[in-house]
Amino acid sequence: MPKLPSVSGKDAVKVLSKFGSEFRRQVGSHMVLKREKDGKKVTIPNHDELPKGTLRAIIRECDLTVEEFIKLL
Repeated sequence: MPKLPSVSGKDAVKVLSKFGSEFRRQVGSHMVLKREKDGKKVTIPNHDELPKGTLRAIIRECDLTVEEFIKLL
């Protein structure tokens, strides 16, 4: 499994947008995205650097692999 890079919340939103998630709203420091095909929502903290465990959980929640995520960075 490849090593996770350091990614900001905004960079994570850009990558997930390429996979079909759409930015819906921001509540405080958290951005909410919704996937059109199944309506699944994911919340991403708007931080300069996401902790590795948080990023891995976001990737898993979006039904992606780490390799797919890294490819579109």
